[in-house]
Amino acid sequence: MKIRRFTSFAAAVGIALALTGCHGTREMNTFEIPQEFDTSRNYEISFWAKNDTNKTQTEIYERAIQDFERLYPNIKVNLRLYTDYGKIYNDVITNISTQTTPNVCITYPDHIATYLTGENTVIPLDRMIAHPSYGLGGSELRFEGPTEEEMIPQFMQECQIEGRTYAMPYMRSTECCYINKTLVEKLGYEIPEILTWDYIWEVSEAALEQDANGIYTLNGQKVLIPFIYKSTDNMMIQMLRQKGAEYSDAFGKIGIFNDTAKEILYTVAEHTKTGAFSTFKISSYPANFLNAGQCLFAVDSTAGATWMGSYAPLSDISADKFVEFETEVRPVPQFDPKNPKMISQGPSVCIFNKQDPQEVLASWLFTQYLLSNDVQIAYSQTEGYVPVTTKAQNDPSYKDYLSRSGEDNELHYDVKLQAAKLLMDHTEDTFVTPVFNGSASLRNAAGQMIENVAKSVRRNQAVDEAYMKTLQEDITSLYHLDQLEGAGNVGDAPRDLGPLPKTSVALLSTLAAAWVLILLYLLHEKWHKKGK
Repeated sequence: MKIRRFTSFAAAVGIALALTGCHGTREMNTFEIPQEFDTSRNYEISFWAKNDTNKTQTEIYERAIQDFERLYPNIKVNLRLYTDYGKIYNDVITNISTQTTPNVCITYPDHIATYLTGENTVIPLDRMIAHPSYGLGGSELRFEGPTEEEMIPQFMQECQIEGRTYAMPYMRSTECCYINKTLVEKLGYEIPEILTWDYIWEVSEAALEQDANGIYTLNGQKVLIPFIYKSTDNMMIQMLRQKGAEYSDAFGKIGIFNDTAKEILYTVAEHTKTGAFSTFKISSYPANFLNAGQCLFAVDSTAGATWMGSYAPLSDISADKFVEFETEVRPVPQFDPKNPKMISQGPSVCIFNKQDPQEVLASWLFTQYLLSNDVQIAYSQTEGYVPVTTKAQNDPSYKDYLSRSGEDNELHYDVKLQAAKLLMDHTEDTFVTPVFNGSASLRNAAGQMIENVAKSVRRNQAVDEAYMKTLQEDITSLYHLDQLEGAGNVGDAPRDLGPLPKTSVALLSTLAAAWVLILLYLLHEKWHKKGK
């Protein structure tokens, strides 16, 4: 019995040490959530957020902070607003080295994966979520926040890196296709509930007829780009997913250079050459063309719905370009309309570690308050976002808001509500891409392939097999894809990661030593029995 106990103990210790020191395994975060929040002290936390220059969103943040500070008068929240997620990312990266990161930050999981390469930076939230007093739905919260069961699983999934939760979803959107129904029906086409790629290309090509003066007969203008895609990285990622082709795995192995991707690029080249297709980076915002009657299909985020349509609240085209038309909202085009797949996206909230655990707990309390119904519903009403909790989505006030589509062109703008309903109806059809250090670069690379092909066609360059080979080399070099975590093609043999870190060597040596001691102990016991 003694031998068995000693053997089990030594093995358990050795395995635990080995697991914590395995090559490539992320170091465990040292933060421990306090059992009680110390209300006798004052705390000051910083909150970095993006608001897209939308004053209503700014007011929602400010009101949320005021309401939270009334509940917790010993916590002061300092808001810092950005107009671009990239700027938040750059500032965080800069501040990691000086240990001046914000307390709470709205960001994307791809960015968090890079933050985690710093030492003990972003807090893992799993134990905090489950804490009985201060976790989701905790007994000591001074507000009614969502429980863990009321967080929508598909949205929570996006916040997980290597099996641990490093963020909370704040708002969610997907991509959709905004359609000038008037022009499509003028061509003699009906709009299906689920668009297919074949349908999109056929209608777009049919729209290109011009008269002798170069005027497009469909819209009577000199400008017409039937199909414009805002985010070509999402375009490539979704098309690969719909086809069941590789993109990357969870370890960062690269899968985008495959035959399916090549077929997609040849299709892009074909329709760019005719003038049926363009991108945001080449032509500008899809909404500007859609609203001027110069585009039939504009793919953009559901969060961008307030820019789309004749009477869009945020439309910024000049009055002389105004064209009245009927707008329809559909999921992004699909290869298999019976099995639609669309990307899930939207801002999340992460918490950075600090020396004072109580300060981190104060940050966690504020993060949860951002998930309360008042904040979730108010923010979702500003654009085509949807709340990330079933608690907010099922709230009577939110259901009433959705039911009043078209009552006005502001709060109840019909295109905005169509976009929100689309995501709610298709939440089960959404997916997220693997997150790892460098996944943001891979995402950019996916879109850059489409951008490069479209630009090359417009420059009358040949897009052939030789071009594709060079494109792969250029994209790999530009985004350092051969240097990403787990770099290589999906399905490749594991690459040589180089020598183990010294800490891993030491821990594995400890494991070996533990087993040596076990063997020596067993031999000693055996000899001892023989001696008797």
